[in-house]
Amino acid sequence: MLGRVSAIVVAIPPGGPVSTTADSRTALRICPLCEATCGLTLTIEGTRVTSARGDRDDVFSQGFICPKGASFGAADGDPDRLRTPLVRKDGELREATWEEAFDTVAAGLRPVVERYGPHAVGAVLGNPNVHTMAGALYPTVLLGGLGTHSLFTASTLDQMPKHVSSGLLYGDANAIPVPDLDRTDHLLLIGANPLESNGSLCTAPDFPGKLKALKARGGTLTVIDPRRTRTAKLADRHVAIRPGTDAMLLAAMAYVLFEEELTDLGELAELVQGTDELREAVRDFTPEAAAEACDVDAETIRALARELAAAPTAAVYGRIGSCTVPHGTLASWLVDILNILTGNLDRPGGALFPQAATDRTPRPAGPGHGFALGRWHSRVSRHPEAKGELPMAALAEEIDTATAEGEPIRALVVIAANPVLSAPDGDRLDKALGSLDFMVSVDPYLNETSRHAHVVLPPPPPSQSPHHDFAFNTLAVRNQVRYTRAAVPLEPGRMAETEILARLVLAATGMHGADPSAVDDLVIGQTLGKAVKETHSPAHGRDPRELAAQLTGETGPERRLDMMLRLGPYGDGFGVRPEGLTLEKLLDQPHGIDLGPLQSRLPQPLKTRSGLVELLPQPLADDLPRLRDALRRRPEGLVLVGRRHLRSNNSWMHNIPALTGGTNRCTLHIHPDDAERLGVTDGAPVRVKGAGGEVVAPAEVTDAVRRGVVSLPHGWGHDRPGTRTTHAAENPGVNVNQLLDGSLLDPLSGTAVLNGVPIDIAPTGTTP
Repeated sequence: MLGRVSAIVVAIPPGGPVSTTADSRTALRICPLCEATCGLTLTIEGTRVTSARGDRDDVFSQGFICPKGASFGAADGDPDRLRTPLVRKDGELREATWEEAFDTVAAGLRPVVERYGPHAVGAVLGNPNVHTMAGALYPTVLLGGLGTHSLFTASTLDQMPKHVSSGLLYGDANAIPVPDLDRTDHLLLIGANPLESNGSLCTAPDFPGKLKALKARGGTLTVIDPRRTRTAKLADRHVAIRPGTDAMLLAAMAYVLFEEELTDLGELAELVQGTDELREAVRDFTPEAAAEACDVDAETIRALARELAAAPTAAVYGRIGSCTVPHGTLASWLVDILNILTGNLDRPGGALFPQAATDRTPRPAGPGHGFALGRWHSRVSRHPEAKGELPMAALAEEIDTATAEGEPIRALVVIAANPVLSAPDGDRLDKALGSLDFMVSVDPYLNETSRHAHVVLPPPPPSQSPHHDFAFNTLAVRNQVRYTRAAVPLEPGRMAETEILARLVLAATGMHGADPSAVDDLVIGQTLGKAVKETHSPAHGRDPRELAAQLTGETGPERRLDMMLRLGPYGDGFGVRPEGLTLEKLLDQPHGIDLGPLQSRLPQPLKTRSGLVELLPQPLADDLPRLRDALRRRPEGLVLVGRRHLRSNNSWMHNIPALTGGTNRCTLHIHPDDAERLGVTDGAPVRVKGAGGEVVAPAEVTDAVRRGVVSLPHGWGHDRPGTRTTHAAENPGVNVNQLLDGSLLDPLSGTAVLNGVPIDIAPTGTTP
C-alpha cells in the first residue's frame, strides 16, 4: 500500500467511509505519524476527520501517503484518547479539572525539588515529542528550569550513537549528514529498512519511490541486513550480515580503501585531520579477519568497498539496526568515515548537511567549543551522559536503588513516552514507577507507563494542533519549510498541548499560576537578547524589545516560530533581507516553500576545536580495542533482532484497528532450518528466554531471516492491568524488551543493545 496515493478513505469507527456532505470541508495538515512528514489533505465533517489523502501540491511529499497517513482520521478520533485530566485520589485515577490537575502537579513536584534537589526529579521524553510543535518548543525550557541531570529519552533506545559520532567528528551532535537520495549513483544501506520505516534520521517522503528512481537511472542499491526485508528485496546486492557485527564490516571496508589506494577525499582533503592515524587504527580489520565474525566472505567485503569507491557519487546510510548494537557508535562513525574516504561527504549525490529554515543564524566557519562526553554520570552504575542524557536502560535503577552518591529519583515528568514497553526490563521499571513519590505524565492514553502517574495531562488529537517540523527539517533530503495551523478548533474542555507544557513548566519551576504566555515571552526575550550580541546575526546591535514587537502570530508558539524563521538562514533578519522568510510569508504558502536541493556546506557546520573534521577523536580510538577483541569472538546459538512494520511507529498505534492485523502482528520470525532443528512449527507458541526474562510468542517460519537469527517486533505487550487501550488489549502481543536486563549498552552513547542479543528458544512445554 505504498506509492503516490491521492485519495484513500479510511473507515472511522464505528461506521464505514463517510459520504461527503454539504457540511464537509478540507484542510491541510502535515502528518505527524512518522519521520516522512508527508502533506495531507483532510476531509472534515463538523469537527471529525473522515478521510485523509496525500496533498499533491505539497512541495516536499507531492501527494505521497502511506497507510499511517491514510489512517490519520482513525488515529485522531480514537475513542480511547483521554479527553480530560486524570488525578489520583484514594489510589485511583479520576477525571479532574485542568486547574485541579496543575495544582496537584505543583504540589507534587516542588516539594521534591526543595527537599532533595533538582536531580531527584527525572524527565523522560519519548520520540512523539519530535512530531509536535509543543514537544520541540517546551521540554528544553522545562529541563532548564528544573536544572536536573536526570534526563532519559528515546534517543538511547534508537539514534544516540549517531549523535555521539557526529559530535565527535564535527563538533556538533546535531550535524547529521543525510544521503542525497535524488542525485546519488550508489546507495549502501546498513541496518536500515526505509520501505517499512519511511526513513529515519533521513526525512524523505516516498523513500520507496526514491529508491526505485535510483535504480531506474542506472544506480546501485546495496542493503546489509540480517533480514530479507522489503528494502533488501529491492536491492541489487543483499548481504545477510550476522547481527551486531556492522562496525567490523565497515572497518574492513575502510581497510580495503586504504590498502588498495582507493581513498579520494577530493575537496575534503583540506578540511580533515587524522587520515594517517585512521589508516593505522583500522589495520587489524582485514576482510579476512572480519569475514568469520560477520559471516560475510572476504571477497564480498572487498567488492563492497571497491563498488563504493568506483561509483561516480555514493552515500552510505546506517540506521537503527547498526545503532542498537554493542558497537553502535563505532558503526555510526564508520558510516561517515566511508563517505569521507570516498570524497562523498558534503557533495551532491553523496551525504550532505541539510539547512532547516529554523536553524540558528549560520556563524562564520572556524573553531568551536567541540563536543564532550561524560560531563556527569548516572548515580548507580556511573554511566556517562551523552548529549545531556543518561541511558534509558538505567532509569529503573536510578529510581529503585539507594547509593551514597545522592538521592534516587523520587519524582518523574514523563512526556509522550512509554518506557515500560520501549526500554529493557519493563517489569522492573513497572515496579519502580509504582514506588515514586510523584509522577506526572503528558499522554493521550492511559498506557503501560502513564497508568502509574499521579496526574495525567492529555493533549488534544493532532487535528486540533498546529504543526511545524523543527527536528525533521534538519534531516530532510531537500530543504523546504511548511507550517499548518490546526485543522479543527479545540473542543470544549480541551487544552492546547503547547499550553499544557507551558503550564507544566510553570508548575515545576515554582511559577504556578502565572500566565502561560510568560514562558514564550521569556524564551523570546532570551533568544533575541543573545542574537543582538552576536556579530554574525542580522539582529546584531538592535533593540530586542523592538524586534519582539515586530513578531507576528496568533499565539506564543507562532511568535516563536516567526522569530526563528526571521533569524534563520533564509529569514528576513527583521527587515534586513526583505525577500527573506517570515511567518506571514509562510502562511501565504499553505503547501510549503521549496528551498532547493541540499548544498555543500562545509566548513561552516563544523564546531570542533580544530575547526576541521576530526577523523579519529580520542573516545573513538579508545573504544576500538573492544571492537578488535570482538573480531575473535563468534557467538554460538540464536540471536534476536527487532522488526519494524510499515503500519506502526510507536506502541500507541497498536490501538488503531486500521494499523494492526495483516503483517503487523507480534510473531517470532525463525528460519526454516532453525525451526526444524528445534522442533518449532509454524503458528505454534514458542518460549523465548533472555537475560531479562522470557516471553511466549507464536512462531512464523520464514526464510526472510537468516539462519541463527530470530525476530520479534517492538512496542507490543499490552496486557497490563489499569490501561485504557481497548483494541491493543485484545491482541496484546509480548514485550520483546522484557528479554533484556538492561546491562548491555554501547558504552560511548549509553544506547541499549536491542539487536544481536543472545536468546534461547524452545516449543512451549519444554525448557529453553
